[in-house]
Amino acid sequence: QVQLVESGGGLVQAGDSLRLSCAASGRSFSNDLMGWFRQAPGKEREFVAAISWNGGNTYYADSVKGRFTISRDNAKNTVYLQMNSLKLEDTAVYYCAAGQGYNPYTDYEYDYWGQGTQVTVSS
Repeated sequence: QVQLVESGGGLVQAGDSLRLSCAASGRSFSNDLMGWFRQAPGKEREFVAAISWNGGNTYYADSVKGRFTISRDNAKNTVYLQMNSLKLEDTAVYYCAAGQGYNPYTDYEYDYWGQGTQVTVSS
């Protein structure tokens, strides 16, 4: 059974850092595009970051560029999202996704999704 499990979320203050992890199981995802999306209360799910199968290409939403870093360890079937300088507006449920599509920015390119991990940034 293919599964993506996120971890690392929590309650932090503005300016703090968090590192999210997404552990994949059920098959190798070393050839998949991996991404992070988030959904804040009352808002639609939005793209945060993505990384190509070999880590050679990374993609970021403008709102997180320069603050967030996506990386992956294919040997561990795991993708990470290092979040620095967190802002109140980063509060959301963060979802990990995997797929073999071509457009990293759109959620319909991803075939597998995790259950999400809550990130709450307080002032």
